[in-house]
Parts: sequence; structure tokens; C-alpha cells
Amino acid sequence: MLTNSEWQNRILQGDCRKVLPKIPDAMVDLIVTSPPYADQRRHTYGGVHPDDYVDWFLPISEQLSRVLKPTGSFVLNIKERVVAGERHTYVLELIVALRKQGWLWTEEYIWHKKNCHPGKWPNRFRDAWERCLHFTKQKNFAMYQDAVMVPMGDWRHSRLKNLSETDKRRDNSRVQSGFGKKIANWIGREMAYPTNVMHLATECGNRNHSATFPVELPSWFIRLFTRPDNFVLDPFIGSGTTAVACRHLDRNYIGIEMNPDYIEVAEQRLEATVKPAPNLFTNGGVETSYGLK
Repeated sequence: MLTNSEWQNRILQGDCRKVLPKIPDAMVDLIVTSPPYADQRRHTYGGVHPDDYVDWFLPISEQLSRVLKPTGSFVLNIKERVVAGERHTYVLELIVALRKQGWLWTEEYIWHKKNCHPGKWPNRFRDAWERCLHFTKQKNFAMYQDAVMVPMGDWRHSRLKNLSETDKRRDNSRVQSGFGKKIANWIGREMAYPTNVMHLATECGNRNHSATFPVELPSWFIRLFTRPDNFVLDPFIGSGTTAVACRHLDRNYIGIEMNPDYIEVAEQRLEATVKPAPNLFTNGGVETSYGLK
């Protein structure tokens, strides 16, 4: 078994079900990945039938839990597909199965695909969003919320100009949810925390892979859940988008990929990637696309 330093910034060729057992226990700070969706990428990954998806994924997630630190996070980008005219339930079934396996389903983030492909279907509209499911091993986990704050926006100038008496004290929810707000606390603030909806284009700058996400997607989660020099794992790294994000942000990456052609593309992208790029993916840049509009 390789030592931690020998895993640093490597993309390994092979089936993640065979490679993952070689990674040391509790080594990884964040897992962020987009595995092949059910019956997708037949020409690149063979495809997994929706009815078999949970059984196929659970041995993988068992290994992911083993290699993840107790304070780490697992972000799974996935989307239900349509089978026989209706959405299959394999993603919902997978969530339930992962919870039974010991994972905590801590949060769900939505990737709003701002420029999704146009089209027409007889019983639905085009897909404009995907799930990013956030799982953890325990309730207390590493999370650096200040790293993803967004500009407040010009709306605050008129909204905060004349505060009511209610605005000056904590106003609790009328439905007893425990949520409350004090508008006066926003005075003088330039930045705010984002929502759990990420407004991103689908363009990824790479057309040599059958399914890629934009580099901004893993970048956001990497900044939210890790610090520089932490380890980020993508067991389905494809053409290396997660690794590129890690290099930009001065994190260590571990990638696993079956297709040697994709690994070659990933290595070419990494060679062309500046490390680190401190002005990339920071507040005031692409971060204005997240949450607050």
C-alpha cells in the first residue's frame, strides 16, 4: 500500500472498486464526484441499469467511507433518468441505502444549469438542474463557510435605509421553525452567505469526455469543505476537472479513471493549469453567480 505522500496529486487508471481498497484509511478530506448515471455513458463506462444502480454503488461508497476522514465530506453529483416515461427512483433509493450504510445525508445542493440544452419532450420540459448530495460521517465536520461568501448586492442600500422596529430586533418565524432574522445586522456588510443553489453554465471548456461538469462546481465545494494542502478524491475523475480545480486552489488530488484516453486528456489539462491561481474562484469573481442574485 502506498503512503500518503505517494498518493499525492495522482490519477490512477483502473476500476475504482479495485483501486479504492489500496488507499489508506481516513486519508481524504473531501470526496467530490459525478459517477456514471444509470444507463448513461454506455460507450465509456458500460452503463449500469437503474434497477441495479444501488447494489452497484454501495460497495464503492463503503470504501469511500473508509478512506474519508471523520470530519470529511462526500459530495455526489447525480440525476435521476427517465425510464418508461417516468423518473426512476434509483437516486432516492440510493440516498436511503447510503443512510442505512451509516452516512448522514447532511444537505442537498442544486446545480442550476443556466444554459442547458434546448429541446422538446411530450410530457416534460428540459432538465435545468442536477443534485449535489452532501453526505458526512458525523454531525461535526469541516466546513469553511466564509470561503464561499457572495456580494450582498445593491438592493441592500434601499432595503436598509429605513428600518422598521421589527427590523431592529430578532423576528422569529411565525410557524415555530426556529428561524429568525434581524435585518439591522446586515447594515455595513458587503458580503453574505450564499444559498444552496449554484447558478452555473454547463460549459466546461472540454469536449473530449462524454459527461463533464464545469470546473466551478468542484471548486466551490473544495473551498467550502477543505483547506490548502488537504486531499480531495474523485473516484470517477474522467477528464480531470476535479484535479484541475485542486491545482488552481492548492489542494492535493487523487483521481481514479478507467479510460486511458481520458487520463491523457486530464494530464494535458493539468499541464496547462496554473498553480495556484489565488484570484480564481474567489469572492467578487465567478462567485457572484452563486445564491444571491
